[in-house]
Amino acid sequence: MSVAKILAANRGEIARRVFRTCREMGISTVAVYSEPDAGEPHAREADEAVLLPGAEAADTYLNIEAVLDAAERAGADAVHPGYGFLAERADFAKAVTEAGLTWIGPSPETIEIMGSKPASKALMKSVGVPTLESVEPEGSTEVGGDVAVGVEADGPVGGEAAEAAAEAVKAAAASIGYPLMVKASAGGGGKGMRVVEGPDLLLEAVEGARREAAAAFGDGSVFLERYLDSPRHVEIQVVGDTHGNVISLYERECSIQRRHQKIIEESPSPAVGEDMRRNMGEAAVRAAKAVGYVGAGTVEFLVQGAEFHFLEMNTRLQVEHPVTEMVTGLDLVHLQIEVAEGAALCDEIPPIDGHAIEARLCAEDPLNDFLPVTGGFDKVWFPEREGLRVDSGVESGSKVSVHYDPMIAKVVAHASTRDRAAAALSSALRNAHIHGSTTNRSLLVRVLEHPEFLLGETDTGFLDRHGAARLGRPLLDAEGERRAAAACALADQALERASARVSSTISSGWRNSPSALQHRAFDGRHGRHDVRYSASAFEDEVLGEVVVVAASAGRVALSVGGVERRFKVARYGDLRFVDSDEGPARLVEAARFPAAEAEGDEGALHAPMPGKVVSVGAGVGDSVAEGQVLVVLEAMKMEHTLRAPHAGTVTAVRREAGDQVEADEVLVVVD
Repeated sequence: MSVAKILAANRGEIARRVFRTCREMGISTVAVYSEPDAGEPHAREADEAVLLPGAEAADTYLNIEAVLDAAERAGADAVHPGYGFLAERADFAKAVTEAGLTWIGPSPETIEIMGSKPASKALMKSVGVPTLESVEPEGSTEVGGDVAVGVEADGPVGGEAAEAAAEAVKAAAASIGYPLMVKASAGGGGKGMRVVEGPDLLLEAVEGARREAAAAFGDGSVFLERYLDSPRHVEIQVVGDTHGNVISLYERECSIQRRHQKIIEESPSPAVGEDMRRNMGEAAVRAAKAVGYVGAGTVEFLVQGAEFHFLEMNTRLQVEHPVTEMVTGLDLVHLQIEVAEGAALCDEIPPIDGHAIEARLCAEDPLNDFLPVTGGFDKVWFPEREGLRVDSGVESGSKVSVHYDPMIAKVVAHASTRDRAAAALSSALRNAHIHGSTTNRSLLVRVLEHPEFLLGETDTGFLDRHGAARLGRPLLDAEGERRAAAACALADQALERASARVSSTISSGWRNSPSALQHRAFDGRHGRHDVRYSASAFEDEVLGEVVVVAASAGRVALSVGGVERRFKVARYGDLRFVDSDEGPARLVEAARFPAAEAEGDEGALHAPMPGKVVSVGAGVGDSVAEGQVLVVLEAMKMEHTLRAPHAGTVTAVRREAGDQVEADEVLVVVD
């Protein structure tokens, strides 16, 4: 069978990735998009696009009926699920095939078996793949078939069933021992996962993991698993065809993680030698053959020393698949489509060529517990270099919505050696122009340049060990930011002089005494920068003598201490973004007459970001203890817990479950 038109049942960079391969294969494409995504790149890039009315994922990208209706209306004959949303939903795969469409992925039966982590682990153990000890508590069927600890998807459940479920969870945890991991039985991507150090926080962790899993995957089942302290996370890329062939395309290391989600991935792993590569590859092939796997999938392992343990199998393409493509020269989406059309895999597997590293650039703040950040991007630009690949669902003018994942782009570098790939990727991130919301760029660069990373000494505890606050601090120190502020002042002056010439009006760029110093002030990460300057040179108490080499509205060259540095300056109202080889700066023009700051609420819990209130744990007049959970907020497919800042009495509850809230909105006040 031949595929003529493919609908990508996803959004962002993975949809664009599918469209790129389809164009090369001469296949027509259809995009689906929600109302917040109207006008975004993936919606414009396909040959045709269909609106899924609504904003919430449940109403749009997770709505099987709406997606299939879009496929029918557009005349698509195949569906590519991408990753996330419905990609690992067996009921979606079944609905696609029952609608007479080609499903570009494994069978519904395979997805169902491997989508249940407890069931897949049992199967892996039966075919000789090493696994970690895990357990599903008995009695969980008393509460909707899930380990719910008395909490169903639509609210609390009381009575004997809830108590029995809670006791079952406690008994199961005791049988494994602490620390342990609570994990969602379905899905992946770090959703629905909690590390539990002791019994006191067990039930809270299970409830939170269950809610998060239900929101992300439509399945709130969880199980408990023995927790390994700081192992390596290594996975094997496999591809199977309809003729019973399965091949391994080597490993990827994905140990650099936050919130159990990968942020830097590479291939090959610096810790895997030929013997382990062969053994893990053979184990992954056995795992795939045990379920008759068809299409591209990933078998994930935890590695500690010379031992490896099966973690899970993702029955879809992975976010980090580009590193495999760059070291093998293969197009995995192309392979997926060919396999779905019935083609047999080639026996000859390309050897590993060089090294590839991928960084996930996300709209999030490492200095604020990696909370996602919404907002727009006036400019998104990456340097074009040999060996550099950028897969992005965001471009200049795009917005990051509260409804979806905050990833902006995957930036990938391929080089002959690991050191060169790391240096190329770090340089590309440093020199990219990203004008808009806060991102994790600084953290990515510092990880890539860290001595421990360069030695290949990475594990899942890397960020905890070195501190996100230290790694995530701005790339520019105070002195570097001051140089950027000086460039801003000169660029502003040049713009005003140019405006004065064009408009024949006298602006603030003109002086009847050219030798008199001008003054401008900018606020940055390192505080206020007061710049006093003339058109050619100025003395600065921090920088010393500064010579102006050249200055225009967008480009400035300064000689500071005999070193000439070049800056690119972009203006957006009061905001200034300055890009240079040193790193980026985000500065705000200081107001000449600043308004008095509003007095904040004493003891108030503010929403850290826009989102939806999942639950409120106290009412007005209730006494609460320090650290008690008061509000659970869901945003960007993750849950965020807000706790009482101190012991006291709740004097105000301004929102309730189900409400949508804005960033910094006061939710609860504790006196």
